[in-house]
Amino acid sequence: MQNNLKLAHLLGAGTIMLSMGVGAQPLLLSDNEVRIGVLTDMSGIFSDLSGPGSVLAAELAIEDFKKSTKTTFPIKLVFADHQNKADVASTRARQWFDADGVDMIADVPSSAAALAVLNIAKEKGRFAIFSGAASTRITNEECTPSGLHWAYDSYALAASTARAVMKQGGDTWFFLTADYAGGHALEKDAADVVKASGGQVFGSIKHPFSAPDFSSFLLTAQGSKAKVIALANAGNDTTNSIKQAVEFGITKQQILAATLMFITDVHGLGLSKAQNMYLTEAFYWDFDEKTRAWSKRFFEKQKRMPTMVQASVYSSVLHYLKGIAAASTDEMMPVLKKMRSMPVEDMFSRNGKLREDGRMVHDMYLLQVKRPSESKYPWDYYHVRQITPGDQAFIPLEKSTCALLKK
Repeated sequence: MQNNLKLAHLLGAGTIMLSMGVGAQPLLLSDNEVRIGVLTDMSGIFSDLSGPGSVLAAELAIEDFKKSTKTTFPIKLVFADHQNKADVASTRARQWFDADGVDMIADVPSSAAALAVLNIAKEKGRFAIFSGAASTRITNEECTPSGLHWAYDSYALAASTARAVMKQGGDTWFFLTADYAGGHALEKDAADVVKASGGQVFGSIKHPFSAPDFSSFLLTAQGSKAKVIALANAGNDTTNSIKQAVEFGITKQQILAATLMFITDVHGLGLSKAQNMYLTEAFYWDFDEKTRAWSKRFFEKQKRMPTMVQASVYSSVLHYLKGIAAASTDEMMPVLKKMRSMPVEDMFSRNGKLREDGRMVHDMYLLQVKRPSESKYPWDYYHVRQITPGDQAFIPLEKSTCALLKK
């Protein structure tokens, strides 16, 4: 697996043959096999939180499906680098659906790329299951039967973290926001919670994607005198913001709140820089025996613990394959019906449910980064401060703008 990924990393795309059930009873499958494409960031700022780890997670899901079912069929796993560009993502999605017979696209970090793929999937009547994108538009104003949102969204992440920081006295906010769809959504959802809770938003400043220097943005945020500087960004943008804020001494006077942060970010920063920060995640490798067992398998091959995106890719691919087995076909609507009827039960989700708007509802975790003295072993990074039930973590259906709910 790792050798395949190294070669494909140079090429920007790859194929992993995971043939199952040679000689097994055939189902009603297009092209006589199921083809899954992981469209991800193999080399950019989201590659640590998704990238090769998301491809590995999909492979583990296929392996576990094979072990757990009597319904077997051939599966091909392909993957490609969308370079965090919407046009590259849409071109690859169209090629996969039209020429390569891909039945489902997974992961797709970057909301702009995800929204581009969402439109292609709708046009082609194929599945796209998003793990690495944050925009709530996927299951709201742009919802479609073929577009499913699995790991998190800006509402679940930003709202939970904002509530926690507000309770700690952080009632005035200034946003440092990535200037793309996901960043705008994170700012809006967190700001809505702050205002609804009686707090104030002193302003915001937008920074470009993958900004090389945050000094001017941070100085503007510092000058606002807000108690909280909220980072509405992700990946290397988040870690670089935090590093420079610590260097400038900003964290001695103001609170940093990350609206979208991953365990790989904390690992890269080190506990000395990230300590005491609140964040919200959909998965923590050290949560219980099920998460630890799966994460150790992942670690053996990837040499780092999985992020919530990578764990979500595993869960979404596994549930999709279960849907095909239950429907006895890979045709989209019968599979979708089965996926909605079955609980999502695995190490990522405990009795999760796939709603009519495409949102997979599951528990979310409010976490606080440990101080260095509190960490007892490698990757022991979080206190679990609160478990938010899925029906409270995500936008309620009665507030949804998804047109599918009106039919």
